[in-house]
Amino acid sequence: MVSAGQAAGGNLSLHDREILTSVNAVASSFSLLGSGFIVLCYVLFKELRKFSFKLVFYLALSDMLCSFFNIIGDPSKGFFCYAQGYTTHFFCVASFLWTTVIAFTLHRTVVRHKTDVEDLEAMFHLYVWGTSLVMTIIRSIGNDHGDLGAWCWSQTGRTGKAVHFITFYAPLWGAILYNGFSYFQVIRMLNNATRMAVGMSDRAYHSDARPDMKALNRWGYYPLILIGSWTFGTINRIHDFTEPGHKIFWLSLLDVGTAALMGLFNSIAYGLNSSVRRAIRERLDLVIWPEMIRPWLPNSSRIRNQQQESELVSLKIQDPH
Repeated sequence: MVSAGQAAGGNLSLHDREILTSVNAVASSFSLLGSGFIVLCYVLFKELRKFSFKLVFYLALSDMLCSFFNIIGDPSKGFFCYAQGYTTHFFCVASFLWTTVIAFTLHRTVVRHKTDVEDLEAMFHLYVWGTSLVMTIIRSIGNDHGDLGAWCWSQTGRTGKAVHFITFYAPLWGAILYNGFSYFQVIRMLNNATRMAVGMSDRAYHSDARPDMKALNRWGYYPLILIGSWTFGTINRIHDFTEPGHKIFWLSLLDVGTAALMGLFNSIAYGLNSSVRRAIRERLDLVIWPEMIRPWLPNSSRIRNQQQESELVSLKIQDPH
């Protein structure tokens, strides 16, 4: 993704760069397919066009475009070289910023009990696209575009590397910390509410609370997506800054592979929730499918009687009073 250009530079051999190119292309293709599938579901299924899933759509769209431009970049053509360098940075920044919007929306709804999140959509767009544009413009300071064999954007000297770290990795880890803090507060509050409700109700509540507990388990893993996708990239950037010109191939391989899979991880975690699976199941029920496919999808009657476990569906917290 955005770190692939730096991973391909340094003292790596031509064979090493070819391997990184292949890994990047394959991983980015998986992310493109995964995020494209979520975008397609949003376009085709009208019941998914709610504000909560609209945020997931924007996240998937950012991932899809980031992966797309990451694949088509061609160092032999100036236009595509510049397009890859700027657009991958722009849409990768937009991607992790949309995860902070989703975390903010959930925190504001559940913890602060606010119902005005839909009125903030214009501010969300200004925040995500505006910040991404500013970070992309600032990153051009001290940078130059050149042929690295597979990617175009490279840093010339410590200034360019420092600017890259400031305009991408610093806000990235800020987003990770914010998401972790927000989900921690949401999970803690819902756990407390669930324990109070269980203590003041009969056993029937236990079965009703299971979908909520599934949602709590899912939310706890969301910050790990960004951590898993960019930890090796961050280590690789720090190593490149302290020891320029001395690349570690296995670290560069992990950097390129995990970063390029971010779109796939996001599409699975945020996109493939019960709402999407139910919409797909309802369409599949209209045709005859092999029995091996049906167990993957939840039972239709069971879904109608259960509360959806996704955090992107409004939660109903029982009042203990």
